[in-house]
Amino acid sequence: MSAPHETPAPSAWVMRWAGLVAEGAMVLDVACGHGRHARFFAERGHEVLAVDRDEDALASIAGVRGITTLHADLENAPWPLPGKTFGAVVVTNYLWRPLMSALIAALAPGGLLIYETFMRGNERYGRPSNPEFLLRPGELLDAVSGRLEVLGFEQGVVEMPKAAVVQRICAVRGDATLLRLP
Repeated sequence: MSAPHETPAPSAWVMRWAGLVAEGAMVLDVACGHGRHARFFAERGHEVLAVDRDEDALASIAGVRGITTLHADLENAPWPLPGKTFGAVVVTNYLWRPLMSALIAALAPGGLLIYETFMRGNERYGRPSNPEFLLRPGELLDAVSGRLEVLGFEQGVVEMPKAAVVQRICAVRGDATLLRLP
C-alpha cells in the first residue's frame, strides 16, 4: 500500500475550461500522476479514466468514486485505448509528441482537449530542461491546426504554482458555436 500523497490543487487552466465539458461526458486524464484533475472532474460528476505508468500514483486514487484507473506505458507500448472517445482529454505537465494524434482522435464530437505543459525557456527555471520535453513556440497550435477549433491558447512565463514557461491550449472537436457556455 502506498503512503498518503497530498494532491496539489487543479491547474487554473484546467479549471477555467472545465465548465465547457458536457454534463455527464467521460473524461480522460492522461499521465494523471496522483490524480488532481481526475479528482476534480469526478467531483464535478464526470466519470474519469485516469491513465499513468506509475502504479503507486494510480493506487493513491484507486477506489475514488467516479475514477477508473488504467496502468499503461504510453511511451513504450501501443496506445491502450484505440477507438475509444471521450468528452474531454486532459493533459498537464506531460509531453510525448508521438501521442498527440491519438489524443486528438480520442475526442468525441464536441469533446475538449485541455492541455498545459512546459515549453522552451523553462530551462531557466529548472526541470524539465531537456528540449525533447519542452514544446516549441506555437507547437500546440500547430498540432491541432485543421483538426480542432481553438478556444484558448497561451504561452509564456507563469509565477504560480512555481515560476515556469508554459504553453496551454483548449480546443474542441467540432463547432465551437454549439458549446454551452457556463
